[in-house]
Amino acid sequence: MAAIAKILLLGSGELGREFVISAKRLGAHVVACDSYAHAPAMQVADQAEVFSMLDGAALAAAIERHQPDLIVPEVEAIRTEILKDFEDKGFAVVPSARATLMTMNRDRIREVAATELGLPTSRYLYAETLEEMRAAVTEIGVPCVVKPVMSSSGKGQSVVRDQSAAVSAWEYAVAGMRGDRKRVIVEGFIDFDYEITLLTVRTRDGVVFCDPIGHRQERGDYQESWQPTAMAPAAVAEAQRQAKAVVDNLGGFGLFGVEFFVKGEQVIFSELSPRPHDTGMVTLISQNLTEFDLHARAILGLPIPSITQHGPAASAVILADREAHDFTVSGLAEALIPTVAGIDVDVRIFSKPTTRPYRRMGVALALAREGDTDTARRAAREAAAKIRLSYRE
Repeated sequence: MAAIAKILLLGSGELGREFVISAKRLGAHVVACDSYAHAPAMQVADQAEVFSMLDGAALAAAIERHQPDLIVPEVEAIRTEILKDFEDKGFAVVPSARATLMTMNRDRIREVAATELGLPTSRYLYAETLEEMRAAVTEIGVPCVVKPVMSSSGKGQSVVRDQSAAVSAWEYAVAGMRGDRKRVIVEGFIDFDYEITLLTVRTRDGVVFCDPIGHRQERGDYQESWQPTAMAPAAVAEAQRQAKAVVDNLGGFGLFGVEFFVKGEQVIFSELSPRPHDTGMVTLISQNLTEFDLHARAILGLPIPSITQHGPAASAVILADREAHDFTVSGLAEALIPTVAGIDVDVRIFSKPTTRPYRRMGVALALAREGDTDTARRAAREAAAKIRLSYRE
């Protein structure tokens, strides 16, 4: 039987792995690509290709070789000009080559949000040298946040609390950059109450939303997330308005992870990813359709029924603490036994072939059938703490 669609997945991490599972359930044929062999999504895909997404010739060759119905980026660092060339030839890029270009670089998506759409954002300036960054820090004022314009999972992000930290912030940002653009964004520090991710699905029948997801970060990277998060109805409506404005501007179909800062009923646009979001892994236990199911359905043009919540839910990451090529994972049996009644617990191990400090190796999930999101958060953290990585080198 022929597949519903052939998908070329560009990036094969844990988010890609769950997307492949969702797409395979709908009959798709998936070719998973990444810069290293045995990446998580490759382990469940039909075929695999190993090359750097920044190698334009290799990317073009893979597209020519496989002739996919859909090209689906899972990482930010991609030769987007190659995607544009193939889109012009009639290939479908998810959600579009322009959306991939705009969101791969924080400066471009910020200009779309702030300049084109007039959405509220933090104050910001760009810098391409240490001297320019010092000047930007002076103008924006401290504390401020310094980020590479292109990175992922918080890499290269730091808070500058005085000018003496500018050198280390610049060096950290450069070390955490993806791609070949040595440019940072300096953002004014926002006094917010909390951060959310609003999973926004653009379909052929319109835009739909998941319940807001709260999350906590360290080193600019998510550590835990929970759904739903308590928000004033007016704030939810404003977040949805802003998210719809941005995704409609970008166009195409699929799931977008739109991040906001929230202060009372004030909602401030932060960032956007045109693909499933790491904080959205909580939907693996919280919803009838996960964010990966929603992305697959939207890009394949399939209908999406009502999105329903099973109850308060949370996720907590499982991190490595060193670099290793030989390690084992244990503690699953203990982690899957909740310590509180009325809690369902689950674990996803990503099966990455190597570890490094702070690398996500898995996620613990908890659903509070009795209780609230705080109960679910405690249960997820407890489960994550029971998973042990043992290193043999």
